[in-house]
Amino acid sequence: MGLIRLRPRPAGSRPAPAPEPDAEVLDRSAEPVVVSEPAPEPVPVVTPTFGAPATDPTSAAAPSDRVATRVIAFANQKGGVAKTTTTLNLGVAFGEMGYRVLLIDLDPQGNLTMSQGLNPDVIERSMFDVLVHKVPISEIIERREVDLAVASIDLAGAELALSSLIGRERSLEKALAEVRGSYDFVLVDTPPSLGLLTINAFVAATGVIVPVQCEYLSLRGLVQLENTLAMVRENLNPHVAVEGIVPTMFDGRTLHSREAIEILEESFGDLVFRTRIRKTVRYAEAPVKGSSVLKYDPTGAAAEAYRERAREIVAAKEAQDGAQAREHA
Repeated sequence: MGLIRLRPRPAGSRPAPAPEPDAEVLDRSAEPVVVSEPAPEPVPVVTPTFGAPATDPTSAAAPSDRVATRVIAFANQKGGVAKTTTTLNLGVAFGEMGYRVLLIDLDPQGNLTMSQGLNPDVIERSMFDVLVHKVPISEIIERREVDLAVASIDLAGAELALSSLIGRERSLEKALAEVRGSYDFVLVDTPPSLGLLTINAFVAATGVIVPVQCEYLSLRGLVQLENTLAMVRENLNPHVAVEGIVPTMFDGRTLHSREAIEILEESFGDLVFRTRIRKTVRYAEAPVKGSSVLKYDPTGAAAEAYRERAREIVAAKEAQDGAQAREHA
C-alpha cells in the first residue's frame, strides 16, 4: 500500500501489555509546509521569576532519578484519530505515576483546553501570545489534573503571524527553555495538519508519538508525516523521530480493525505499541465533565488502557537508555 518504514526504535524489548480501550476526537487536515532553515542561535535556560508553573520545580523527585525532560509531540495530519484524548490521558497517567507533566495545547480548536473544563473563547492569553508575542509560557499555564498551557482561537492566526519571523520554527523550543527543567514530560497536542505549528512541535520534541485510527485511510498519512519529519531532521532537529505508533479506536469485533493492526505491525514492527486503545463511549463522555477518563471513570477499562500505555512508554524508554548505556560502557 506504499507505506514506508519509519526509523526503528533502538534495541530494547517492550513488555507485552493487555489489549484495551479507545478514543474519539474530531480534527481537520491541511497541507504540509516547506521547512526553512533559521540561523542557529543558543537557547538560554532561565528560571521563571514570576507566574511560575503550578508544578513546583523544587518538589521531591518522583520515580527513579530525574532525567532530561522528554518532549513528546502527538501528531497525525488526519483528524479524528484521538490525538487530544491520547495526549490528555497519557499525561494524567504519567502524573499518577509521580512524574511532573506539562500538556501544551497547540491546536486552534482548543480541544485539549476544553477537555480540562476551560473555555478557549474567553481565554485572554494563550499559546498564541507565547509563540507570537514572546509572553513567558509560565504565565499561561493553568493547573488542572496536570499543568496545561492553554490554547485559544487566536492560534488560528499564529502561522500567518509567525511566517515573517526569523527562526519561526523554533518559537516553541525557545518558549520551553523557561520551564523545561520543571517537568519530566512535556506532551504537545498538535493540529491535524503538517503546518508551522506542528513543525514547531517537531523542532522542540525529543520524540513523536503517532495516534492512528485502526482504519486504512489513517495508515496512509504516516508516509507524509515521516517525509515531514525527515525535512525537520535534515534542517532543524536531527534527533527527532517517531518513537511509537498508538493504535486507537480498535474494535476487535471487526475484521477491518484487525487487518489494520496487522498492516501496522508488518510495516513498522516494534514501533507499534502493543496496548490497543479500544473504542468506547467513555472517551467521549469524559470531556463533557471537563476531565480525563482516568478521573471520570478511574476503575474502568478505558482508564486502565492509558495507564498501561504510559507504563509501556516508560518501560520502552528505560530499555532504550539501558541499551545505550551498555553500548558506551
